[in-house]
Amino acid sequence: AGYGYFAGMGPVDAFLNSAMILSGMGPVGTLASDGAKIFAGLYAIFCGLLIFAVAGLILAPVLHRVLHRFHVEEDGE
Repeated sequence: AGYGYFAGMGPVDAFLNSAMILSGMGPVGTLASDGAKIFAGLYAIFCGLLIFAVAGLILAPVLHRVLHRFHVEEDGE
């Protein structure tokens, strides 16, 4: 929706640009307006942070179990 609004792209081009940003390749189409460029930058930052957040949520129980396996405990202080 952001690419459609800010860059005037159709649904297929907007999907392609979103997919390329998520894969790390960068936008495919030329972004002419400042609004489109700011949107693309914020979208890339948001998606990058979201990937780390989801990975942390998924890996937290696994790492917690590993710490218990090696008997790593917190100090009682």
